[in-house]
Amino acid sequence: MANETTDLGTSPDDVQFRFRDDEVADHAQVTVDAFLEQSNAAAVRIEPGDDARELIPHLERLRLVEVNFPVFGDGRGYSSARILREAGYTGELRAVGEVLIDQLLFMRRCGFDAFAPDKKLDEKDAEAAFARWPYDYQYAADRSTPIPAIRHGAV
Repeated sequence: MANETTDLGTSPDDVQFRFRDDEVADHAQVTVDAFLEQSNAAAVRIEPGDDARELIPHLERLRLVEVNFPVFGDGRGYSSARILREAGYTGELRAVGEVLIDQLLFMRRCGFDAFAPDKKLDEKDAEAAFARWPYDYQYAADRSTPIPAIRHGAV
């Protein structure tokens, strides 16, 4: 079972929004458990309930981490993204599944740089969502400078 792959993962064609200049990574065809049992996988899919911290010792070999949002009310994927980014992961971090317009900006702030929603989102609505708030009030994985730091000259 250690080398078994499943029909997981999104195709590069499924990626609707991407904020990277490198080549789009292919399917994340292994689960976290399967990834940990093999040494040749470079892409993994995190499901709700998986512990993203298990991937930290292997970040240098990962090109793609997909985080599945099977229902819009399950926010555990936000934590997974932030944990990985704060641990130094620089590869593609793709939100997949039930990705909605009103979540895009917050997903971006947590470190997601690619989005493959189950249902295609309206491009203009998404553009507006990503640009809705030009300033932030707290630090996050996106490393933007928050308003208090700007206001007090810590830029």
